[in-house]
Amino acid sequence: GALRPAVRVKVLTPSHWPDVETLFGVKGACAGCWCMFWRLKVGERFDDVKGATAKRRFKALVMSGKAQGLLAYVGEEPVGWLAMGPRRSFPKLDRAPSLACADADEVHSLPCFFIKTAHRGRGVATALLNASVLALKEAGARTIEGYPVQPTKPGSKIPAAFAYTGTLSLFQKAGFSVAEGRAKGKQRVRLDAQSRLPKRR
Repeated sequence: GALRPAVRVKVLTPSHWPDVETLFGVKGACAGCWCMFWRLKVGERFDDVKGATAKRRFKALVMSGKAQGLLAYVGEEPVGWLAMGPRRSFPKLDRAPSLACADADEVHSLPCFFIKTAHRGRGVATALLNASVLALKEAGARTIEGYPVQPTKPGSKIPAAFAYTGTLSLFQKAGFSVAEGRAKGKQRVRLDAQSRLPKRR
């Protein structure tokens, strides 16, 4: 097959806001989310926040350095995003009964991917996930957690609208294992970030 263009990954900083805007586009990534779905406070409805309000909030988080994440580029074009950060910075995770855990304070979460349509299936998510594991290990994270979806039938394709948390096979290839499996829907997967640190020479 043809050679895939190289994917470069950068850690989000306030200076990357224009790239976030370019990547998320007028629709704000998925349905006006602007990466705010998992950050909703108690009692807030996504339908009331999505769109302009979500964009304003996410921009404030990015500009203040509070939003953590990675951007993927092919050439100069931003083509992918992965949100990351302490699990407590995504409070909606704790309110999802199927994703609850007892040690949330110790966990860093990777709750959301967004890959530009034309670049899906080209290794962008893999590059982002691998880079996030390295970045979080170096930052001293102990446990890294993801929430991928499992296809209803083995081998069946997951609609993009539901694949924003990544797929089970993507995480398993990166060394994650299932912490809490369910017959369908989102699985909770984990990687012990301190178990396989490369020896420093």
